[in-house]
Amino acid sequence: MLIGILQCGHFPEDLQGESGDYDAMFERLLAGENFDYATYNVVDGDFPEGPEACDGWLITGSRHGAYEDHDWIPPLEDLIRAIRDAGRPLVGVCFGHQIIAQALGGKVVKFDGGWSVGAQTYQFEDGPLTLNAWHQDQVVALPDGAQVLASSEFCANAAVAYGDRIYTVQAHPEFTATEVDGLIRKRGPGVVPDALLANAADNLNAPLGSSTIAKRFAATFRGEK
Repeated sequence: MLIGILQCGHFPEDLQGESGDYDAMFERLLAGENFDYATYNVVDGDFPEGPEACDGWLITGSRHGAYEDHDWIPPLEDLIRAIRDAGRPLVGVCFGHQIIAQALGGKVVKFDGGWSVGAQTYQFEDGPLTLNAWHQDQVVALPDGAQVLASSEFCANAAVAYGDRIYTVQAHPEFTATEVDGLIRKRGPGVVPDALLANAADNLNAPLGSSTIAKRFAATFRGEK
């Protein structure tokens, strides 16, 4: 099964030495699922010909906002709707979670509650899961037919399903302690409040539920409920 990874940004170049870019992180997250991958750097204008180019699709995070004026965002929204209409499975993470909601009629804003960074616990239907996060933007209004699958006091729409073929999460299950530590040191200072960075640093080794989310991504790609 060929999974198309739609990269909507690049992990900071000075942190890629150990982590690689987003596509490498997702390939590690989904290791053992026997998928093949094709990467399209949509942030750089590299788009597939259409939804049939791959069997399933994954939209990554980004430093950009879904609501920002970039020439690659409208065609990405068109592609999202085309993927939905074609019945191809689609997974979205952080920015991917947000742009899918926006493309399907929801609303994304720079959240006035501030940042969420590091290990965060979300209440899923079958219990709590802790995942790494790094975001300020949030989905604040959902499209018709969306089903909330997870939430927290800080993030009401933390995981969302659109039927059986689209599954999105606000957190970054592909981030390990390595990625979060790098962001804390290299990207957080002067941007994220010091107290939040300190708390994230203190919880770098918190047990994570990333493998559970990886299984849910794989099930979505395979059309398994």
